[in-house]
Amino acid sequence: MKRRKWLMCTFLTVVLSVTAASCGVNQLEENSQIEKESTLFDTYVSNTVIATGNNTVIAKADHVTYRAWIPVEEAGAFTYCFYFSNTVDSTWDDGSISYAGMPGGSYTIESACVSDGGTEFDANAAPTETVSVTFSGSTTKDVLPDETFWSDPLEIDIPEGHYLLWEWTLSGEDIPAICMSNLAHSYADKNDDKGFIYVNEIPLPQLFGCDRTVDKRIVTLGDSVTQGCQTSEFACQFWAAQLLDQLGAESYSLWNLGLGYARASDCAIEGDWLDRAIAGADIMTIAFGTNDIISGPYGGASHATSEEIEEAVRTIAQKSINADIQTIIWNSPPFDLTEELETIRMTYNETVPDIAADCDAIFFDAASLLADPTDASKTIYGQHPNDQGSTVLANALTDVIEQLEK
Repeated sequence: MKRRKWLMCTFLTVVLSVTAASCGVNQLEENSQIEKESTLFDTYVSNTVIATGNNTVIAKADHVTYRAWIPVEEAGAFTYCFYFSNTVDSTWDDGSISYAGMPGGSYTIESACVSDGGTEFDANAAPTETVSVTFSGSTTKDVLPDETFWSDPLEIDIPEGHYLLWEWTLSGEDIPAICMSNLAHSYADKNDDKGFIYVNEIPLPQLFGCDRTVDKRIVTLGDSVTQGCQTSEFACQFWAAQLLDQLGAESYSLWNLGLGYARASDCAIEGDWLDRAIAGADIMTIAFGTNDIISGPYGGASHATSEEIEEAVRTIAQKSINADIQTIIWNSPPFDLTEELETIRMTYNETVPDIAADCDAIFFDAASLLADPTDASKTIYGQHPNDQGSTVLANALTDVIEQLEK
């Protein structure tokens, strides 16, 4: 079974023909844009396991140039197209810096390009044989708050074992970005005569889209455990990367939509984070809990209740199932919690098999895989699963996904 065309495209074609007369020109143009984006998400699949969502902001950039060395899933010459969202996806810490649904500020893309990043990296070396990234034919773009947009397609050849080097220069305020947590080599030149310096917070496209044929598109949706935090630095040993290694990038793509500090309540607002996950998935993993339990929803007084977490996860899962996506729901892994919060985790985990059954999804018992056999409230692989714990998760998920294909 080759990659299916997203059913929304067919549906919207019917809607457009039936309602054009009554909706007016503006509605027709809006529906046409939705149809176009739906097709693009199907054509351009993720070509990196590195998470590139938005969980923080760059408060101000004044002609700052950013570089990131991005490992690719499938090497070779392909057509790429990049997707961007000027909205924050998830809440960072207590929400004082950024929060789910926060509009990005107005900013300007002064230039953007990609190149073969080689097998090693020199942050201050000038890239060679770069390919310009353009937007509706222009090398620059003024971006509006909450705007979503695509680049123009471009062709580039990334040899086996080489990085794709992304570079762009930005000016503006409150630019959505990701806290990379030492998962990708990311640098910024802030025009202070210091050259390119490593940065943990970097703005990037939300999808490094590649026109390559796969059997299934996997989307991993969740928090820092999904993003891969606290695995070996720059080594792509987090579970999502290991999962794709086992399944094979020639048959699958994997779009990592995990974000540090994220909560199910962030995703359940049904903003662009969830919308693009739905648009880009044939198989989806949903893994939340810890940050809901500890921090609660943005704007709330304290931690979430088990009922609130269940409601949020049901919202996410049901939207996934309604889009005909094979959906895998995790329970909440052990963490270093107080007795009160551990009770919430255990109570919520008791509901997850029912959530999966009610939504016609698959239940994945991540908690038991990561727990100390002598104490289910403790983990044997660290607060965030280390490389070994990630292998345990990847092995189990590979079996689940392979069973889906039979």
